[in-house]
Amino acid sequence: MTILGWAQAWRIARRDLHAGFRGLRLLFLCLFLGVATLAAIGSLTAAITQELAQRGQTLLGGDVEIAMTQREAGEGDKRAFRQLGRLSETIRLRAMVQRAGPALGRAGQGNAPPAILTELKGVDTAYPLYGRLTLRDGVYHPPLAPNRILVGPALAERLNVGRGDRLVYGAATFTIAGIIADEPDRLGEGFTLGPVAIVSLDGLRRTALIQPGSLYASKYRVRMAPGADAQAVRDDLEKRHAADGWTLKDRDRAAPGASRFIERMGQFLSLIGLAALVIAGIGVSNGVASYLGIKRPGIATFKVLGATSGDIARIYLLQIGAIASLGIASGLIVGALLPPLVVTLAGDVLPVSPGFHLHLMPLVTSAAYGLLIAFLFTLPPLARARTQPAALLFRGPVDARSGIDRRTLLVMTGAGALLVALALGTAREPLFSAAVLGATAAVLLLLLALGWAVRAIASRAPRPRRPLLRLALANLHRPGAQTAALIVALGLALTLFVTLAGIQTSLDSEIRNVVPKKAPAQIVLDIPAAQVARFRAVAVQQAPEAQLNIVPVLRGTIVAYGGQRVADLKELPEGAWFLRGERGVTYAATLPEGSDLVAGQWWPRDYAGPPLVSLDAEAARILNIGVGDTMTVSVLGREITTRIASLRKVNWDTMGFNYVLVFSPRTLATAPHSLAATITMDAGRDTAMTRALLAAFPGISVIAVGEVIGQVSAIMTQMSSAIVAAASVAILAGIAVLVGAIAASRQARSYDSVILKTLGATRWQVLGGQALEYGLLAAMLALVALALGTGAAWFVIVQIFDFGWSPDWAVILATLGGGALLTLGIGLAGSIPLMSVRPARALRQL
Repeated sequence: MTILGWAQAWRIARRDLHAGFRGLRLLFLCLFLGVATLAAIGSLTAAITQELAQRGQTLLGGDVEIAMTQREAGEGDKRAFRQLGRLSETIRLRAMVQRAGPALGRAGQGNAPPAILTELKGVDTAYPLYGRLTLRDGVYHPPLAPNRILVGPALAERLNVGRGDRLVYGAATFTIAGIIADEPDRLGEGFTLGPVAIVSLDGLRRTALIQPGSLYASKYRVRMAPGADAQAVRDDLEKRHAADGWTLKDRDRAAPGASRFIERMGQFLSLIGLAALVIAGIGVSNGVASYLGIKRPGIATFKVLGATSGDIARIYLLQIGAIASLGIASGLIVGALLPPLVVTLAGDVLPVSPGFHLHLMPLVTSAAYGLLIAFLFTLPPLARARTQPAALLFRGPVDARSGIDRRTLLVMTGAGALLVALALGTAREPLFSAAVLGATAAVLLLLLALGWAVRAIASRAPRPRRPLLRLALANLHRPGAQTAALIVALGLALTLFVTLAGIQTSLDSEIRNVVPKKAPAQIVLDIPAAQVARFRAVAVQQAPEAQLNIVPVLRGTIVAYGGQRVADLKELPEGAWFLRGERGVTYAATLPEGSDLVAGQWWPRDYAGPPLVSLDAEAARILNIGVGDTMTVSVLGREITTRIASLRKVNWDTMGFNYVLVFSPRTLATAPHSLAATITMDAGRDTAMTRALLAAFPGISVIAVGEVIGQVSAIMTQMSSAIVAAASVAILAGIAVLVGAIAASRQARSYDSVILKTLGATRWQVLGGQALEYGLLAAMLALVALALGTGAAWFVIVQIFDFGWSPDWAVILATLGGGALLTLGIGLAGSIPLMSVRPARALRQL
């Protein structure tokens, strides 16, 4: 017996391969979707990570940053900082800005707001240590004169000002020296409530905005010698100054908020990528099975003419490999080109906007995934075609067998192990990826078991009297029935529809919850503590109906709790965001608005004993502490050890003042601090209120709550669109799998329809029987898909993005029903061509 070589096998494979890829289009589509998704995810993640890493020094403004609030570093600390390298000092605070001179002067100025909230930053002559501060008309050259100011484009646009115009901050007037084009450390500064403006440190002090208790941040950036270990310096400073309440960063974590966002988005994208990977594999298996089903007579003829099982394997492996390679290559091209488009569409959702670069590692990894998936899921149908005798192949439509030889099982096991190793070895979080793969495998096994159970139950169920219903039931267990494959495909499709609906509706609810039912109109910061009565008088004079909530404001860092130091923890407890750096703290004689006491007792109004604190109940749960335990907080560089007197449930959805820590009054009353207030009043009084308050208190900052809600809502809407768009890729892959499952059973259904029409059945009766079959499967899978889909959506919303779980069940159920109708339509659309098959011609081909 002559064995065909690879060259001869390729000649036969090439001649047998249809120019339009007929029969292998599904294989191409599934691999294209899977590889394109993985390549795009990998390339985008690599681009953002590389951008953050390369620009770490620029984004931070140095190699190491030491930050503190409501105070500046002493001269001794500054000398210590200078010993580490070149030092740059900046001070940043929120401040209101107004135009100087008459209200009218430039075209359209009269329509501009009288004052707006900005982020005012004072810089020294060494700023910036890395990168360049560029202006629209050139590069910034220090020093900046004390009476000069640089403004951001948003500020210039809102006040309709330009170079040479004058602005007023507090007690000082500045002349605009330029419009900022690029602020190098903008991302490292974090979230801002207004446009930026930059002055010199001397210019900042001219404003008289910095008073005892004012809310401002002092930052000291150090440019170290080349080769110096910034991480080691940061760790040493954290240990030696753990009690000082400093917030330290280094160039490797220049923007922790952005890094956390990338980690969460990376988890979600990994979830999407792995799901697309598995779904593509199922689609490949269905596509190859369908194609080999079409080629069954040809394969049988080859064997009759003397072809060996190895010859068959080589011929069709080459055919499938050629189409798979084309699909993988196309997916790699699209995946490499997608990131710039995603960056453009994402807008402000992404922390940086990387340019276009080819990242080889994600592309190579995606190609390896595609090849392994194609090989692994091609083996079972190819093994059946290779090992079955010619006579059995000729009887395939009526005597299909699904056994796989031991050799193929061993090869599949090896390929599967290699695929899992690749997935875990290239994952950022191997445990997370392992959990996702395990959960996906469990879902597939559940659907397969359900398919086998349905087939077994259908074979033992009593026969209905109605012919169409009896036909539909028989289709579930007849020889050659693809019940298990159809249940896996239908289950995946319906589950993905429910998942997408759950994610979408929860995100929509989260966006709606950004706007509370009752929100204040304004939040006022930096009110002098000694002038609270005057502040009330001015506010009530402008809006007699106004409701004021005035609280003291300080900043503090939790340095120890329950007898353990935060600095000694290897990692923070899950959800303990309040342990990262300084947080707002306050004191109160009575229970604050928006809080409910859930444990312990509130201190008396005239309490004068040892320091007490009331802690958020959720924070107490996370830290595993309770009433009676101790907690140490650093406020203004001084450690205060206090006992937990009560736990509160805090309503974080309001736009009022919500604090994790509320101290007894005597604990902090003597510390330098300012006040903050919320003003709830009728609409339309905002402008007059802002004018009156600024006239009386030039150093305050007024935050328009509506503008903040608008900013947050816009960002969350963009984020929601990006998440849903990414999840939709899995929906497309699921539909492709469904199409493949229907195609794989087409030959058997063609035989059934021919026999039924020969016995007198009409086309509509045959189609009706198949519609009932798909309907029965969809009805049985509805509850399973609802449970699996909502579970997956909950995991994405709560565990990955840390949002609240609040789906719209009506929308989810409607989506499930619509998805069932869509899958039913796809199934029937795939069956319509079978209605035109002529019995005589079909029977001759069997």
